[in-house]
Amino acid sequence: MLLASAVVVWEWLNEHGRWRPYSPAVSHHIEAVVRAGPRAGGSVVLGQVDSRLAPYIIDLQSMNQFRQDTGTLRPVRRNYYDPSSAPGKGVVWEWENDNGSWTPYDMEVGITIQHAYEKQHPWIDLTSIGFSYVIDFSTMGQINRQTQRQRRVRRRLDLIYPMVTGTLPKAQSWPASPASAASPAAPPCSCPQCVLVMSIKAAVADGGTGPLQPPAARKNMPPPGAVKLPPPPGPGAKPLDSTGTVRGPGKTVPSQAIRRQASSTPAGVTAGSPASPPGANGKTGRVALATLNRTNLQRLAIAQSRVLIASGVPTVPVKNLNGSSPVNPALAGITGILMSAAGLPVCLTRPPKLVLHPPPVSKSEIKSIPGVSNTSRKTTKKQAKKGKTPEEVLKKYLQKVRHPPDEDCTICMERLTAPSGYKGLQPTVKPDLVGKLSRCGHIYHIYCLVAMYNNGNKDGSLQCPTCKTIYGVKTGTQPPGKMEYHLIPHSLPGHPDCKTIRIIYSIPPGIQGPEHPNPGKSFSARGFPRHCYLPDSEKGRKVLKLLLVAWDRRLIFAIGTSSTTGESDTVIWNEVHHKTEFGSNLTGHGYPDANYLDNVLAELAAQGISEDSTAQEKD
Repeated sequence: MLLASAVVVWEWLNEHGRWRPYSPAVSHHIEAVVRAGPRAGGSVVLGQVDSRLAPYIIDLQSMNQFRQDTGTLRPVRRNYYDPSSAPGKGVVWEWENDNGSWTPYDMEVGITIQHAYEKQHPWIDLTSIGFSYVIDFSTMGQINRQTQRQRRVRRRLDLIYPMVTGTLPKAQSWPASPASAASPAAPPCSCPQCVLVMSIKAAVADGGTGPLQPPAARKNMPPPGAVKLPPPPGPGAKPLDSTGTVRGPGKTVPSQAIRRQASSTPAGVTAGSPASPPGANGKTGRVALATLNRTNLQRLAIAQSRVLIASGVPTVPVKNLNGSSPVNPALAGITGILMSAAGLPVCLTRPPKLVLHPPPVSKSEIKSIPGVSNTSRKTTKKQAKKGKTPEEVLKKYLQKVRHPPDEDCTICMERLTAPSGYKGLQPTVKPDLVGKLSRCGHIYHIYCLVAMYNNGNKDGSLQCPTCKTIYGVKTGTQPPGKMEYHLIPHSLPGHPDCKTIRIIYSIPPGIQGPEHPNPGKSFSARGFPRHCYLPDSEKGRKVLKLLLVAWDRRLIFAIGTSSTTGESDTVIWNEVHHKTEFGSNLTGHGYPDANYLDNVLAELAAQGISEDSTAQEKD
């Protein structure tokens, strides 16, 4: 037996396909729940250790991070690294982003930078690991090799990530059954499903009532929380340096021998455990169900389901175990266990996969959309019409009220029969004047309406604060960018009879203008280009035409604080929902969704965009 150790880093997958590390404190918290076993409930509430992560929960069964307020799902994984590398020493490397805060590098990048730093190299080129950056330790700066843009970097000390230690059994040390002695069999499969099935088969044959483990494994099982790591390299292998990197002549290759992923390993199963064959007679007996506790009975039901599926036996489906429908997942799971106990075969469905993008499409397959001119549209900052004062603008939409009713002005909350309670600096408007909006009929102090207009976009339009009726043409504060749109030869779920309209939004980072929250300050643009999808149906094309109007009026995006990340001064969606998930609907931003097109038409109407708007734009 060999003793080996590693540091555990929990990571989540972002929208760009990069695995981002949780902080050491969060990783320690997740590990504590994992080691507590089933009694901890299988869920990790991240807000208990970091208040900024209050909306997030990790489901250890499906290995997903769930955001409670938006329903967003992201995969997570448990990764192992060399204890002598950066996470094992509590070293964190970070770069300064556009809003002045610090973002940690991906773990493998941080390890590479730390290794060069420890070797006292003057700089490190990250091109070999897929990043076009150079880190200059003399200036503590990151240089983009293509644009020459520089950012500050820093090295700081934090907690050491959690450490795990385990035993390494020699290869092929598990006993083989007599039946396999006559003819050499292939090595046993060590995937988690086969390990689970074979361990339950062994327990059934043994007739035991304890934890379901292969008989031979009970002698050599590591303590709870221990991790089995790969065996050391053979005699011909190159040695590893302190970062887990194999050193060869003139080439650096990240070693996969030090770290292993265990994201698909179910709770209670040790990654990489070899399977144990059934008893000597090659058959498995049937253990009395009354002797099994709930956990073992559930595992038995899962194993039975997988064996039946593999053998082609018809099964009764028990769906919704992933919680994607109103059926309670716990109820579905208990139903499966009870059906198994009654001797009925059960099929446990697998959680669906997130499908963000369609299959690859060649340029020749991309077509323009019939009835829609061009395939792209740019927008720049449109200046508000000048020459008209707020009073002149409002005069078009208001009727003076000489005898106001004895009720509140819903802007200042003072009685309409009294002067306005607004205390800001105003032009020459008497505070006791009252006006009625011509279309909706709501009554306000004119003084309050002028103040509201001055605090808005000053684009010549006005929106009633009570009923949201829009007077004039409403425009927004969307930064400059590009909108592309075309047809691709794939169908969306729920729309099998038509192709798909793909919209691609591209907005670069920049400097905020006078109409934005913080004029003169830079803003970031995360996640661009953003891909969105509509069915190429009559209603789908109608939505596209109205989205083009919304784009021209700068209403699709705005600059504000992201509800997903909490980052301020960044480009965000502006109350018109888009479908960014092509082949699934796990996040609520995909298909099928029977009501989406009607809902987005209502959202566009709330922005003052309807079929009449397309005619206005042409005029």
